[in-house]
Amino acid sequence: MIYGYMRVSTAGQVKGNSLEEQQKVLESNGASVIYQDTFTGTKTSRPNFSILINKLRDGDTLVVTKLDRFARNTVEGINMVHDLLKRGVKVNILNMGMVDNTPTGKLILTVMLGFAEFERDMIIQRTQEGKAIAKAKDGFSEGRPKKYTDDELNWAMNLLETNSYTEVAEITNISKSTLIREVKKRNIRIR
Repeated sequence: MIYGYMRVSTAGQVKGNSLEEQQKVLESNGASVIYQDTFTGTKTSRPNFSILINKLRDGDTLVVTKLDRFARNTVEGINMVHDLLKRGVKVNILNMGMVDNTPTGKLILTVMLGFAEFERDMIIQRTQEGKAIAKAKDGFSEGRPKKYTDDELNWAMNLLETNSYTEVAEITNISKSTLIREVKKRNIRIR
């Protein structure tokens, strides 16, 4: 049996790594049963991948589109491939080819997994550096930008002294849930 595995880090994964793209490629390479997860590669929780790994038997083939869809780091990837090969499962990583249990196959796998881990680590480092630069700038605010100015929120809080949440929401176009959050944040008692 040929099984496919696909993974995306986020629902809005970039083109080429989308579930739809991966599914097309896996199916065109013979995968008749495909498992999928939506978890970042840095997380250990990949429940459907674990189910698939336990299901694979001697003579089965595991197909993944890219090495980084398969393993989080070099050691994990080497151990997983070694275990699968020992169990008689073929591993076909489409961006590098069929992995075999020869010294050359092991070397290629180790080098490719090392580069995949290096690339992931560089992305993390660049992201952290970008966040540090942003935090150093004047006016930096973590999280989403505020939708309403302090003046708009103050006006709404004043209106709540004589109007209901629904009425203030209609007057200010600030949602009732935002008004309630702001009241709690300011620890204000509303009649």
